[in-house]
Amino acid sequence: MKPVRLPASATSALPRWGLWALGLFYMLPGLIGRDPWKNEDASSFGIAWTMAYGSSIDWLSPNIVGLPISGESPLTYWIGAIFIKLFGWLLGDPLAARLSTVVFFLVGSLSVWYATYLLGRRNEAQPLRLAFGGQPEPRDFGRTLADGAFLIYLGCLGLISHSHEATNKSLQISLVAFAIYIAVRMFDNPNATHHIRSAAWLGLTLGLLVLARGCTIPLSLLIGLLALDCMREKKIARHLLLISLPLAAVIAGIWLIASNMLLPNGANHIAAWGRFNLRQLGWPSWVALSYYLKYGIWFAWPAWPFASWAVYAWRQQRSTLHIALPLAFFISLTVVILLNPHPEEGILLPLVPALVILAAFGLPTMKRGAINAVDWFSVMTLTACAAFIWLAWIAKESGWPVQIAKNVYKLAPGFKPEFNLIALIIALLGSVLWILLVNWRLSRRPAVLWRAVVLSSGGVILCWLLLTTLWMPWINYSKSYAGVAAQIDEHLPTLKRCVDSNVGPSQRASFAYFGGILFGEFGQQHCDYLLYQDSVSVRSDDALWRQFKGNWKLLWTGRRPSDRDERFRLYQRVGN
Repeated sequence: MKPVRLPASATSALPRWGLWALGLFYMLPGLIGRDPWKNEDASSFGIAWTMAYGSSIDWLSPNIVGLPISGESPLTYWIGAIFIKLFGWLLGDPLAARLSTVVFFLVGSLSVWYATYLLGRRNEAQPLRLAFGGQPEPRDFGRTLADGAFLIYLGCLGLISHSHEATNKSLQISLVAFAIYIAVRMFDNPNATHHIRSAAWLGLTLGLLVLARGCTIPLSLLIGLLALDCMREKKIARHLLLISLPLAAVIAGIWLIASNMLLPNGANHIAAWGRFNLRQLGWPSWVALSYYLKYGIWFAWPAWPFASWAVYAWRQQRSTLHIALPLAFFISLTVVILLNPHPEEGILLPLVPALVILAAFGLPTMKRGAINAVDWFSVMTLTACAAFIWLAWIAKESGWPVQIAKNVYKLAPGFKPEFNLIALIIALLGSVLWILLVNWRLSRRPAVLWRAVVLSSGGVILCWLLLTTLWMPWINYSKSYAGVAAQIDEHLPTLKRCVDSNVGPSQRASFAYFGGILFGEFGQQHCDYLLYQDSVSVRSDDALWRQFKGNWKLLWTGRRPSDRDERFRLYQRVGN
């Protein structure tokens, strides 16, 4: 028997303007008023910026002003470079590149919404018919579940920071969500012509996934679909193998063939890309499993509790498409993650769309007590988090409470408070709306399905809004290399001279953009200036003299104020 019994009143959909408003509150904060930040954010911008102002070689081989980034696939940076060319003159290159994340977010969130909607209106997903009628219509039920999935997607803790950075990870999760949507359409319509069209779209998506971040994820999605087809006997395997797989190979092959023919060391570039993909697979290890369990708990909150309950509640109908399809994707992706010998946050992102869709089908089966427990946990935890953000901001601006203020400035020495009235008004408005939302949820006790996740999503959006309004100047000061780039530029001659360096990708990108530093060709070591990056714990310069030949005079030493370990030194060549 189906585990769902609902009246039509429980399927009142959120107004469209409300969904769009939540999406705007989610995406706009964090895009504006900041520099490219340390690590992947800056390095991704550097690759796109190099492409935008470089040659065709730069478009085929991702690099940062001459520093090759081996193993990187180019699609994310192509999109960022196009946005820089279109809007860089108006918005500035960093913001123009980050606009691509808005496109990624729209593709991902709309794919999750429509996939859930199509699954939710299927006959096997419908609630039990009530004795005297009054059960919801299939379209209304599907739309309400889709609204719930959208709210859960917005509320996932692990997604919020990555979705505001123009990296290959943010594009990858959007394409995974779109692949799930296409798979739903393929199974949803038995027409052979429709299968061919959907298989072509799926092949295009898998090919773009290869160009976004390599082969492992698209292959796991394909294997998951083939396994699902074997279980359901829908006879789409031939379309997957004869249309989707060849088309994906052609799309990826065009870039690989062009790279081999046009790049000076094309074969080496392709070999490095292949080695990168192979390094993503290894033997299962305790390290991968422990990382998956340890970080997955908070990364996929609040999706995983609802998804787990959905699998349990629908266990007698586990072969139905709305459970089997997202579960097949989730299992195949989990296997790939557990086989990855280099666990890091980004590998968990592809799990989110499948978990969110599963979680949406857990909403109508959750008991009232469990829903209330999730609500109270969200209210207490996220309200406390928002209150602490406000308290720490007051301490930063006024110096009280004293200890909190000391800790804030200890983490970012030299930071000067910047009062921004517009940011304060936006933060106050968001806080007032949160109070009204909590009051509505707890006083009215609405019976609609999405009530179980509206507080989780709203609280996460509020905390992100407060951080990116009240704390943006402090965060930007701590994570940006713009200040260091300006100091380096002051000690270089007005007439630009090339600089040898061993700095990492994010530092190279920031120094080239903000300081206009002309880096020499990577690995040549022939310039008259040297920018060397090391740790303050290093007492000897032996590594410096071994790597860079010649006699050098120290011109400048510096670092980011918030980083106590990283150090940069600028040298000038004084002899052979």
